[in-house]
Amino acid sequence: MRVAVVGGTGPFGRALATRLHASGLDVIVGSRDAERASATALEIDCVGETNGDACADADFIMLAVNAEAALDTARELRDAIGETPVLSVASELRFSKHGVFPSPDALSLAERIQVAVSAPVVAGLHSLAAASLGAEEPPDEDAFLCGDDAGAKALGLELASRLTVGRALDAGPLASARALEGLTAVIVNMNKRYKGHAGIRVTGLP
Repeated sequence: MRVAVVGGTGPFGRALATRLHASGLDVIVGSRDAERASATALEIDCVGETNGDACADADFIMLAVNAEAALDTARELRDAIGETPVLSVASELRFSKHGVFPSPDALSLAERIQVAVSAPVVAGLHSLAAASLGAEEPPDEDAFLCGDDAGAKALGLELASRLTVGRALDAGPLASARALEGLTAVIVNMNKRYKGHAGIRVTGLP
């Protein structure tokens, strides 16, 4: 499977690309800037292309750009994405002096991206931090994915299983992304309060 990491030169995208490549996958680092993509790809020994070319060449797309740019990027890449499954990892957050809050929008960012593209969209990895993914050892925590397309979700879960020591867990339909994206706000608040790198493990499952 050939995986495109759109926004692969950012902290989270680079960590994703590095760990997926280390697991033996064929990874394309995508960026708006072809030279930047190539430079990052050279450092992790894979291919770098513009976001559009990366999407056109891939079997699965990880949309790893910042939340502020995710929806516009998906719209811009709609034709290049075509019907290739997309994993949305961003969480739209609101920062204030009282703490970090989830987006007030009724729909998750992933659901809005699903409206913007014709490909099946799954959402996940919201509880994983770039620092944890980019560490020498994989994070000892679970990863959660949700989506409405069974095939796309199965591919996403298989990729997620390569990123952590824990499990890749099916968290239900795409509407569950509202909770998963909101969970990021909870984790950021805890990290700020306790000055740590919180992760999540689910108990009680077989």
